[in-house]
Amino acid sequence: MAIPRAAKTLRRTRIQEEKEERILEAALDVFSVNGFRGATIDQIADAAGMSKPNLLYYFRTKEAIHRQLIDRVLFTWLEPLRAFDADGNPEAEIRSYIRRKLEMARDYPRESRLFANEILQGAPRIEDELKGPLKDLVDEKAEVIRAWARAGKIARCDPYHLIFSIWSTTQHYADFDVQVRAVLGQDYSGEGRFEDAARFLEQLFMDGLRVRNG
Repeated sequence: MAIPRAAKTLRRTRIQEEKEERILEAALDVFSVNGFRGATIDQIADAAGMSKPNLLYYFRTKEAIHRQLIDRVLFTWLEPLRAFDADGNPEAEIRSYIRRKLEMARDYPRESRLFANEILQGAPRIEDELKGPLKDLVDEKAEVIRAWARAGKIARCDPYHLIFSIWSTTQHYADFDVQVRAVLGQDYSGEGRFEDAARFLEQLFMDGLRVRNG
């Protein structure tokens, strides 16, 4: 994880912490709109209301700021998957996972676009995390899904593509929010669209995973 320069001092003041957060908040806006390649230190400094030299005291490079944000996003984005409980009821666990991912699409749209931009560029800055910790976590939860299927609790399925499908359908509401609201129209594009999406996706996935006899 990238460590801000100011964080390396023995005592960080409240003002230092607040300025680091201001920089990261501004950078999230800039990166989520322009991507890593299109974003500049000058843009981030302007958005943070700081001079460029002042910003560079806290973060030496654009890469350091981006890395700090990506580390946060990866931790937050994977938290619902970590909570996937092998001892829980499969239907309840999957429904909860769908809803938590939709809540994240609603509450963290900039973070979702930041991550999507990184992936679309070939993930040059997070490839090790994708092939390491993220893959390990998905492998672990895939085995949970296989165990549920072997026990006859859900229909047999490819657990990786199930997880990918939940990711893609829920994150669509963050990454393509403008399109979603445009298509739904004014009467249906409010916050209720997430509840509507949750009910539909729960039905879609649970119908597909229901064990059918005969």
